Amino acid sequence: MSDSPKRKRPLVADKRYGGKATASAKKAPAKKAPARRKPARKAPVRRGGIMGFFSAIIRWIFGLIWKIVSRVAIVALLLLACAVGYFYTTLPPLEALLDGRARGSVTMLDRNGAVFAWRGDQFGGVVTATSVSPHLKNAVIATEDKRFYSHFGVSPRGIASAVRINLSEGRGPLSGHGGSTITQQVAKLLCLGEPFDTASGQTEKEYEAECRRSSLKRKAKEAVFSMAMEAKYSKNDILSIYLNRAYMGGGAFGAEAAAQRFFGKPASALRPAEGAMLAGLLTAPTTLSPTNNLDRSQNRAATVVRLMEGQGYLTKAEADDAIAHPAELSEAAEAEAGGYFADWVMSSGPEFFTRNTTEDVIIKTTLDQRIQRAAEDGLNWVFDNKVRAGSKAQAAVVVMSADGAVRAMVGGRKTKVAGAFNRATQAMRQTGSSFKPFIYAAALDLGYSPNDLINDAPYCLNIPGSGEWCPKNYTSSFKGNVTLTTALKESLNIPAVKVSESVGRDLVSQVATQFGIKSDLAAGPALALGASESTLLEMTGAYAGILNGGSSVKPYGLIDLKLQGDSEPLMGTGGGIGERVIQEDAALQLVYMMEKVVSEGTGKRAQFGGRELAGKTGTTQANRDAWFIGFSADYVAGIWMGYDDNTPLTGVSGGGLPTEIWKEVMERVHEGLPVRPLPMIMPAPSVADVSQAQDNRPAPVSQPQNPISLIDQVLRDIFGGGASGGGGGNSKAGDR
Repeated sequence: MSDSPKRKRPLVADKRYGGKATASAKKAPAKKAPARRKPARKAPVRRGGIMGFFSAIIRWIFGLIWKIVSRVAIVALLLLACAVGYFYTTLPPLEALLDGRARGSVTMLDRNGAVFAWRGDQFGGVVTATSVSPHLKNAVIATEDKRFYSHFGVSPRGIASAVRINLSEGRGPLSGHGGSTITQQVAKLLCLGEPFDTASGQTEKEYEAECRRSSLKRKAKEAVFSMAMEAKYSKNDILSIYLNRAYMGGGAFGAEAAAQRFFGKPASALRPAEGAMLAGLLTAPTTLSPTNNLDRSQNRAATVVRLMEGQGYLTKAEADDAIAHPAELSEAAEAEAGGYFADWVMSSGPEFFTRNTTEDVIIKTTLDQRIQRAAEDGLNWVFDNKVRAGSKAQAAVVVMSADGAVRAMVGGRKTKVAGAFNRATQAMRQTGSSFKPFIYAAALDLGYSPNDLINDAPYCLNIPGSGEWCPKNYTSSFKGNVTLTTALKESLNIPAVKVSESVGRDLVSQVATQFGIKSDLAAGPALALGASESTLLEMTGAYAGILNGGSSVKPYGLIDLKLQGDSEPLMGTGGGIGERVIQEDAALQLVYMMEKVVSEGTGKRAQFGGRELAGKTGTTQANRDAWFIGFSADYVAGIWMGYDDNTPLTGVSGGGLPTEIWKEVMERVHEGLPVRPLPMIMPAPSVADVSQAQDNRPAPVSQPQNPISLIDQVLRDIFGGGASGGGGGNSKAGDR
């Protein structure tokens, strides 16, 4: 045996391939270890027996419910999407939704172009959420919908909160608080896209009530409509619709109209206190309107300011300042929409542009707000200081220029009204002795002189069918021979009747009618004593004709009318000076006679400021009406006083309280105006041979040689006998 050990062969597998394969095999990388498998999930242990059976039943029921609910939810979402899509397609462009009024509005400007009154549904113009004052925008969001910019049109949290509050207060879930978002409120304002249809048989009031009705079905439709709006418009677009369509009280629709209506400024210029007040009106625009109750509106605004502070829209300093300096009404708002004057303009203008307008109309008027305040203050001062407390007596005032342009109008003691009975334009009352200037106007136009004499003595007329009629003077005394000037200044009845009969009642009626007295005039001799009825506006306009030199006047308040946005008016003034009634010399002599009424006669209480003033008092039978109408060189003013039910006035005649009201009004009207003389002619003496040069005044038109004889002769020719000493007639009117 050999001592060298034999080398053992390595323990390898037999070669089955060639050398290359062997080489390749040698080069092959080692295999990666297989990844560790996750442990198998254990199958749920299913209970056996009774418990297992019931568990399986419950699992099957819940599975079935889940399948049903999920499929129903999918179907509901699809239906909701279809409904939203349908409403989306029906929604019009944004511009068509900004002005939602069915009717138009009327804005009235005074003689200086300042707004003083509104009528109808006022719309001040389109505003947007970005153009209004940020204080107004923030106040609306803070008050109405603080999550406006985060919800999708409906706020489930808000609805749940509203339902909880309603139930806790004992109401139904949909009664009371609605939890509506601003978007839902806009949906209501749009009536869910259902326009008013006159052919439906519904009235507009019923239509609006249906739009506001809260039912489950309507709430669901409202929610869908709101989501469609959120898909169609931006948040600012929706807020813009709200700011333009929301009613904010006082006839104002939208923020711009409300800002102009209450504060006399655009919506872009509102202070925090003003923005808060407008936002506060949205919950109850009529109740909280500042023109109805300013204190209540200011208190509501203070609450809104605190909400704005709490939500970070105002600093504490800004909130404190807004509460310390609350919003105040503009002068126009305080004037309660123009009162009697605005009502008169609305009734005297064309109906299709005033009361029934479907357009936004701008009317420039003759009103002077300074004079209007003077008229109101003068009237109130007399009633506060010279009329017993609790008196139900009424009064009216009209102030106009000599061309008939009405500068102020008060139709009753309550001056802050709209739509009330206007005693200046609607009350037909006997005129009493305030009618007498038209008798003397007719006489002067025929050639009589203010210095002509007439006999104030007992006088009777036989009236066919009525018997003997004997007028009396107010004092039941007689003056004998008096001039026409004296007869007028002392308001003597018998001379007035004699002159009327001498010149002819028909001529007197014609002169009065041409001066503007449109009412039916009395046919008998009592015409001379003011038995006819007229309105204060007519009478004041007739006196304006005397002041302007004898031409007729049609009182007017409208200067021009145009549509909002137009530069050219559609119509102009509907009144002014008309045709001549009497000769200018006759009118100027009549002014002289009427000046004597104020400087020496029954109208002495009208004097003020050393001015030349003219006028005439008037009192009807049993003191049922008392008048004073007069003028300066600048303005004509008329005053009527009496009871609405024709109760006699106690201790009041035309020369008393009406004259004092006239004085208080006209004294305020003339503050700051220069003193100007009246346009009048002092008449020449009645002696025919006195030349014009001696008196340095124009001669009368035609001077009767013997006026007493002439008048008596005319009366004898007409009645077959002039005067008599008998008679106990009951026509007793005149003035103290």
